[in-house]
Amino acid sequence: MTVETPLRRTPLYEEHKRRGGRIVPFAGWELPVQFAGISEEHRAVRTAAGVFDASHMGELRLEGERAAEVVNHVITGDVGRVVDGQALYTCAVDERGMILDDLIVYRAGPTRFLVVVNASNVAKLSAHFAAHAAEKCEFEDVSADTALLALQGPRALEVLALLGRDGADCASLPSFHFRDAVIANTPVSVARTGYTGEDGVEIFCKWGDAAQLYARILDAGRDLGAVPAGLGARDTLRLEARLSLYGNDIDETTNPLEAGLSWIVKLDKPAFVGRDALLALKAKGLSRKLVGFQMVGRGIARHGYPIKGADGAVIGVVTSGGPSPTLGTNIGLGYVPVASAGVGSKIFVDCRGKDVEAVVAQTPFYKRAPRT
Repeated sequence: MTVETPLRRTPLYEEHKRRGGRIVPFAGWELPVQFAGISEEHRAVRTAAGVFDASHMGELRLEGERAAEVVNHVITGDVGRVVDGQALYTCAVDERGMILDDLIVYRAGPTRFLVVVNASNVAKLSAHFAAHAAEKCEFEDVSADTALLALQGPRALEVLALLGRDGADCASLPSFHFRDAVIANTPVSVARTGYTGEDGVEIFCKWGDAAQLYARILDAGRDLGAVPAGLGARDTLRLEARLSLYGNDIDETTNPLEAGLSWIVKLDKPAFVGRDALLALKAKGLSRKLVGFQMVGRGIARHGYPIKGADGAVIGVVTSGGPSPTLGTNIGLGYVPVASAGVGSKIFVDCRGKDVEAVVAQTPFYKRAPRT
């Protein structure tokens, strides 16, 4: 007999219900998929601001004289190349070079690091880091005590500036930098990071402070167009920006080289988990690549749909897909052979038995204009 694990709730669950959020199961949590509507929330983030609940994400703390050594041995990036107060997008791979998770490492100091991992991988990555940290540095999974809010959009920093002097100061943070602050009378850590392709920040706070902070942010940003946003808009936004989703575009059957993430793999740094395998994969050459494509015919590509060549043979699979509210067309990501991966290459997506023409596109599909 299988016993199902009860779904968990973030500290914003009641806030989501009060604001009309439609709650769905996601990675073991009850989270809002939408409030006013996916397209409306998507457009609000592209034109003004949206606030997302990312409290289901995992946070791992490593501290001690050898903490940097431990983190560097687990990840493909190099924390020696970032300064205190800077964040690093990277991934962890297994001994085969396959992706265990993509993650962000926050370097709080030369001996203090916070690693943010995907919700579905918290147990796996917590055990992985703990094993490598054993007898070398302190390790603690602080996920249960840490909430995370994402304020994203071209007016996000204006909203932040309304929440106190520290909010205004944090608006000047460079991309992928962070600092401790007091926002709306709440002790937080503010990072200039996000998962939408827009400018904005992610705000870490204590679990018990999240609901009040969430409400204060939305109240302050109401006149600037800030809205609560759910998982649906988060997915369409990240897809337009070609940001990978673990479990769809990357997982333990994919490596970062074929996934277009070679830029976060530093093969010239000292030995790390999976380095030898990645060197061998690079020397062998890629057989497939993750590409973006735009539908030419009428049809919506969905995760798992087969991708075919001109002769009708299956050559790959769709990993993510759906309508693009910004572009007004249907887009997707998928793995195809290198020979079919060039921009402009014609492919076909099997949409429920109907082969629909598509074309490999330049990505990201959407890129925000530089700030002036």
